Amino acid sequence: MSGVTLCLWYDHTAEEAARFYAETFPDSRVSAVHRAPADNPSTSAGDVLTVEFTVLGLNCIGLNGGPAFKPSEAFSFQVATDTQEETDRYWNAIVGNGGEESACGWCRDKWGFSWQITPCVLTNAMAKGGETAKRAFEAMMTMRKIDIAAIEAAIGETA
Repeated sequence: MSGVTLCLWYDHTAEEAARFYAETFPDSRVSAVHRAPADNPSTSAGDVLTVEFTVLGLNCIGLNGGPAFKPSEAFSFQVATDTQEETDRYWNAIVGNGGEESACGWCRDKWGFSWQITPCVLTNAMAKGGETAKRAFEAMMTMRKIDIAAIEAAIGETA
């Protein structure tokens, strides 16, 4: 890996998470699994220490650092989608694999990381500003998973 790499802290489940992301999202893969060369505060010699992986083209490394730190909503993956089918597929994969729903297109995976599954129609409406953004925002505020048809109805557009 070169350039910027996002380091995510896991409680001994980095490999499981990386493999789930690689199976769920395009342009995603697990590229390396590194084992601890010696005992350390978070793992024993031979245990998985780090996992290099890519999620939607973003270089990541999962560190099995133990229970000391937990993910929060201060960090989230934001995934732009084009269709309701794509939105549903990602949302259902995350929530259906032990994750949980939140509001306004946010959900959390079973490892505690937050995901924003955001249809482009919503992002584009918000970028227009004014009444269009207000209507899109008000519709979004009533949702968990984003409903593209409802956003389009709120802003007066159809697919």
